[in-house]
Amino acid sequence: MSVVCQENLVLAIYPFSRGFAFVLFEGIESPFDWGVKEIREKHRNDKTIIAIKELIDRYSPVVIVLEDTNSRVNRRSSRIKNLYQMLVHLAATEHIDLHRFSNTEVKQYFSAVGAVTKYQIAEAIGRQIPAFSHRLPRVRKPWMSADPRQSLFDAAALGLVFYGSRGIPSPFDADS
Repeated sequence: MSVVCQENLVLAIYPFSRGFAFVLFEGIESPFDWGVKEIREKHRNDKTIIAIKELIDRYSPVVIVLEDTNSRVNRRSSRIKNLYQMLVHLAATEHIDLHRFSNTEVKQYFSAVGAVTKYQIAEAIGRQIPAFSHRLPRVRKPWMSADPRQSLFDAAALGLVFYGSRGIPSPFDADS
């Protein structure tokens, strides 16, 4: 396994029911690596932590960005909330800065470009980050399960909100 150590790498992670998605950023418009990893075995949280620990060991990010699940309106399952607690602990033991953003903060950030639904946010990201444009999932109907590719855009959105919270100009400002 090769080790890539670069300054200022930001790892945005978005767990979902069948695994997790991640986007590793070098800058607001520069995703360095990304992926969706499905984990279907027993002990999914433990397997997920191991996979994320491998990413940390490989890339040595300086920041991890997660969804804030402490809100009363957050509808994540108890397993996913427990996984988030495990991720918080992992970040602390690895001495990595941790930043968390709620769904409300993500929607507020993207509302500046008229994107308020998950799909609209994914479209906005696809327009700004060409590497993601062909990964855009289909529009989800109420009876459909969420496409795992959507979680990739959810992770990317968290990373972009992190950069926005640091005062880094949004790539969406050029559209306005």
